Amino acid sequence: MKLTSNSFADGQKIPGEFAFAVPDAAHHVSLGKNRNPHLAWIDVPEGVKSFAVICHDPDTPSQGDDVNQEGRSVPASLPRVDFFHWVLVDLPAGLREIAASEFSHEVTPRGKSGPTAPHGARRGINDYTNWFASDNDMRGDYYGYDGPCPPWNDELPHRYVFTLYALDVEHLPIEGRFDGADVRAALQGHILAEASLTGIYSLNPAVT
Repeated sequence: MKLTSNSFADGQKIPGEFAFAVPDAAHHVSLGKNRNPHLAWIDVPEGVKSFAVICHDPDTPSQGDDVNQEGRSVPASLPRVDFFHWVLVDLPAGLREIAASEFSHEVTPRGKSGPTAPHGARRGINDYTNWFASDNDMRGDYYGYDGPCPPWNDELPHRYVFTLYALDVEHLPIEGRFDGADVRAALQGHILAEASLTGIYSLNPAVT
């Protein structure tokens, strides 16, 4: 199975239109268009009954002490952890493409609704749910896709890994409100094939 995108090439920079935030000379960052990127796939295995998509950032700082702090930087050597940006399950077996902006076309304060999604799919919450939990203006359940917003002072460019899973079940055995870790666990034993595509993004003007 092969996963591609018209929005960015594997291993290349993700355009700002697909990000939650873009660089801003006066304020470091400003809100982006937050469009989901285009995805397409071929060479699907026989017997597939549904697809799932996960986008995660494996380069999220494990400690937030220096994150977005004036006069400080997040060192590239800091241990990193996963941050889920998109959790999508129960995409129909006949689907071969997701259009740009089909699942997200703007930043939605307090999060998009869910779990219902286009094509009869279900979307889980992403990790902005926890990130904004203490922000009175932004907190809520962030369902579906919300794009890159790495620390503007991070020395490390972040990778955003989009992974498509071909599954042997029409309905992933998971119910209610679920997140990326829940889906990863539920996928076990149901994966017929998988394919990934990685984009790069940074809000630090010193990082090329």
